Amino acid sequence: MKFDIITIFPEIFNSYLNESILKRAIEKKIIEVKVYNLRDFTTDKHRTVDDYPYGGGAGMVMKPEPFFKAIETIKADGVPRRTIMLSPQGKVFNQDVAFSMSKENHDLLFICGRYEAIDERVRECLVDEEISIGDYILTGGELPALVIIDSIARLIPGVLGDERSKEEESFTWGILDYPHYTRPPEFRGLRVPDVLLSGNHKDILLWRRKEALRRTILRRPDLIEKGSLTDEDYKLISEIREEKDESY
Repeated sequence: MKFDIITIFPEIFNSYLNESILKRAIEKKIIEVKVYNLRDFTTDKHRTVDDYPYGGGAGMVMKPEPFFKAIETIKADGVPRRTIMLSPQGKVFNQDVAFSMSKENHDLLFICGRYEAIDERVRECLVDEEISIGDYILTGGELPALVIIDSIARLIPGVLGDERSKEEESFTWGILDYPHYTRPPEFRGLRVPDVLLSGNHKDILLWRRKEALRRTILRRPDLIEKGSLTDEDYKLISEIREEKDESY
């Protein structure tokens, strides 16, 4: 899968893409990331990408001409791409959206805005979809682009060293993750739960599911309400609530 990015700060992407899991995925050619500097598609000697807004107001607006030229140049190879603008006005990104996008048969092109806004004509003519990573304001679209690429990439076969990792993470089950422990078995009086040392895989799986449900009830009860739970899950939830009542 290929990710194209249009930005006026291409150097932001270098350090993150050259480390860890994404670096290995790029080296193995499982994914490809190409970053384009929007200023390379300007026509004046100052490489201007913004101007004052018509009608007045605070801030600067990014000009349409560089975006049109950049996207037309990138898409000239005929490869299908879905053009995504990172925007607080967009659909909120979550694990379901990441999974869906990881299964798509076309590449993704991200537009990273800066300043007050991007000229509306870019949205009207060039953008297929707008995506937000949350209800807050950032200084640009670069961090959201990296968040989305990271989230999608780890769902692509071969990117993670152990494919089981993505199956057991928070939100993959529709609920939060269970607690994790490693050596030593005791540290400063804090012990690893005995069940995890027992070697009984059936009991371990049951404990992990119950603790994941317990954590979700405490921290994100909204996920319980909309999750796809089994009869066994509801039995575990009843046990959790009984244990809570007995603790008072």
